[in-house]
Amino acid sequence: MSQISGVRQAQRHRTRRALMDGALSLLEEKSLSSLGLREVTRAAGVTPTAFYRHFRGVEELGIALVDEALQNLHSTMHSTLATSGDGEQRIGAAVELIAELVRTYPAHIRFIVRERHGGVRRVREAVAAQLDAFAEEVAENLGADPLGRGWSPEDLLMLARLYVDHMVMTASAYLAAALEDNEWAAVTATAHRQLRLIHTGRVHWGAEQH
Repeated sequence: MSQISGVRQAQRHRTRRALMDGALSLLEEKSLSSLGLREVTRAAGVTPTAFYRHFRGVEELGIALVDEALQNLHSTMHSTLATSGDGEQRIGAAVELIAELVRTYPAHIRFIVRERHGGVRRVREAVAAQLDAFAEEVAENLGADPLGRGWSPEDLLMLARLYVDHMVMTASAYLAAALEDNEWAAVTATAHRQLRLIHTGRVHWGAEQH
């Protein structure tokens, strides 16, 4: 009985994976609001009936894609915060982590960038809620850093949101750039300069509060 159950569970997982991958492939060219259930099932190679065993509709599928995509972004944010070294080393590591995220999960990142301001309200709200949660975690880490000593919770959250917004903006810029040395390098250089500016503002803002 347990072996049969395991086979069914594996099949269920494959079907769900096929639906999510099929949707992601279609979403490279269109928004979620214009995506039809039958398009997704055709791309996944399953029947509409099978779709409803996993999701109540395309909107719920979109929320599942948000969860999956932002898990990857979350891991990148944690890796960035854990990076050691001086300011310039940390900036370089942060930008490289974002670039690697785009190289590894381009379809997921494209989906988040597009649907962050997309036409499906619940999906848009899911993206906003997760990014807000990330910002709160980043703010907590910033508060534990010596540079964050004396900062108000409101200012720490403001700075954290700057870092999260910069990560999404940079990921979007990498997506728009062709995978050629010149364009990719230009995005990298701009991201470095922007983070240096944020860091400089952070140092001086903290000094002004004392």
